[in-house]
Amino acid sequence: MKRRDFLKKAAVGAAATAAGATLAAPAIAQDKLRWKMVTAWPKNLPGPGVAAQMLADRINALSGGRIEVQLFAAGELVPGHGVFDAVSEGTAELYHAVPAYWGSKSKGILLFGSQPFGLRADEQFGWLAHGGGQALYDEMYGRFGLKPFLCGNSGPQWAGWFRNEINSAEDLKGLRFRTTGLASEMCAKLGMAVQAMGGRDMFQALQSGALDAGEFIGPWSDSALGFYQVAKNYYWPGVGEPSSAEECAVNKEAYEALPADLQQAVAMACESLYNPVWTEYSTKHALALEKLVAEQGVQVKKLPDDVIVAMGNAAGEVIGELREDSDELVRRITESFLAYRASIAKYMTYADNGQMNARAMDYKY
Repeated sequence: MKRRDFLKKAAVGAAATAAGATLAAPAIAQDKLRWKMVTAWPKNLPGPGVAAQMLADRINALSGGRIEVQLFAAGELVPGHGVFDAVSEGTAELYHAVPAYWGSKSKGILLFGSQPFGLRADEQFGWLAHGGGQALYDEMYGRFGLKPFLCGNSGPQWAGWFRNEINSAEDLKGLRFRTTGLASEMCAKLGMAVQAMGGRDMFQALQSGALDAGEFIGPWSDSALGFYQVAKNYYWPGVGEPSSAEECAVNKEAYEALPADLQQAVAMACESLYNPVWTEYSTKHALALEKLVAEQGVQVKKLPDDVIVAMGNAAGEVIGELREDSDELVRRITESFLAYRASIAKYMTYADNGQMNARAMDYKY
């Protein structure tokens, strides 16, 4: 039976049950959907690879076993950067990745994942859930036959691993640097030679000298990939990605063919993982950083102030270009993001920022 026909029959069957029709229990038991999830990560990579498996397991559980998700890591069914097209075209039913990878589809997509000098993890979710972002997210991904959900966040990422010290903004010019998303456009405006590649490729490029520096995620995930073996200078703050949202996108036709309760199961599986994934990153990043410094000789260093200011000015240019994009939807997404950022930033000066600054003061505890 073709998948499309199967999905339609499953939806009709559920509707008939809701209307009071009699349907034998064995027939319901046979209506199990077997979905393929493709991911942008190596299997069980600490951080995103782990989170992808958690999502597959949670959909299985919340659907009562009526949706059985089989996970395929990057390269097992399609390449990691091919998962967007694979789900859009129906080769797989859903993927786990980050919006930062899909700038070639539309620059507007990048704002749903991270923005230089932009939203923190909690603010990113707040924009989508309470600031009108989800409707725009749906509208943009609907162009490609996808239904998107945020399902996790890495929290603040790092500025990256550098083979040599950075002392001024001049040191960035010509630097061969790995990053993604809008951060790559920010870096390019500073004269950096930006390259996009996966984490394993980044390690090999740093090792061979093809890269001078690069950022991936943070201490927990970065430790697993061994960047500390080839670059000892680990810089913060990662202003290019103050947070990085992970997403699940479902083939829109497959999602809409589901009965309402299974649509809710998929949606809740994603939403319910956002905080657990984010807080696991934060907890394990902290533990991993201690080991990197104590056991691997990593040097934790702050970017010079003039570098941060130069990055902020470059980021402002990038966002300014999005505000004038030829695509009306991209302009609406950008204005929505900026409005939410302005509102939440004003409040956080008194709230979270105030608390963190107070906690860092010199007192006995």
